Amino acid sequence: MDSGTEHTVLHDEDNAEWRFRPVAMFRGGAARRYGAPRQGVFDGGAEGVVEFAPGRNFETALRDLAGFERAWLLFVFDRNAGSWRPTARPPVAPAEGQERIGLFATRSPYRPNPIGLSCVRILGVEGRCVRVAEADLLDGTPILDLKPYVPVADAFPDARAGWVERQAAERWAVEESAEFRAQAEAILSWRGPDVAATARLQLCADPFDATRKRVARTPEGGTLSLRMFRIDFAAAAEERVITLLRIRSGYSPSNLADPADPYGDKELHRNFRAASWPSHGTAEVR
Repeated sequence: MDSGTEHTVLHDEDNAEWRFRPVAMFRGGAARRYGAPRQGVFDGGAEGVVEFAPGRNFETALRDLAGFERAWLLFVFDRNAGSWRPTARPPVAPAEGQERIGLFATRSPYRPNPIGLSCVRILGVEGRCVRVAEADLLDGTPILDLKPYVPVADAFPDARAGWVERQAAERWAVEESAEFRAQAEAILSWRGPDVAATARLQLCADPFDATRKRVARTPEGGTLSLRMFRIDFAAAAEERVITLLRIRSGYSPSNLADPADPYGDKELHRNFRAASWPSHGTAEVR
């Protein structure tokens, strides 16, 4: 498409196809789909930068945005392969046990047009960059548009929410031991995934639902698998509290000695296995 064209309409009998150019890219710490928060506002989400393209006068277009606390991001689910389905399986099902929901009654990323919508908190505007928090996007996500969040027009706190109001699971509090916290921070410092954010996301509702996550019960509580990392946790059912105890590598020494590296993460796991970690400490609520 011509680089000077903002969008093109192609008429094909009763159908029109629209082609859009991204205006920006999201830069953040989550590189893989399983590491992206779902609805970042619930989990604290992640900080990142919406980096607008140069040479298109976007610096001027961003003028006056700093006066807003929040903004809507319209983006592309660019890493979702495969076709969409007319129904989706929500992370937390309705109380009556309905397993699948009509797609357009969900926020599923697998859609006829792979367009996402996220409401982020604005931390600052600097030139062509908008620093944001509570984001649920992957690093490198193409941004189609940014619009300011206007409470008088965008907030309807008393609006009905359909099946979401009948979700069965109550949220669990998630705490972290000192050992887990040190391990998770080290993995981040080595440019690995945000294991802590992903574990909180996976375990804050229906923590033992193995149909929606890779989790297994253990005498200690449970183990959650995130790609090749294993997170051991304890669960206090009566209080509905999960305590993240420690992280383990799913690779054995012989696995790590094999030069084949299909996930591109063996160097990360070598660093992880070579490190020493503090013994179990008091859990902290996160």
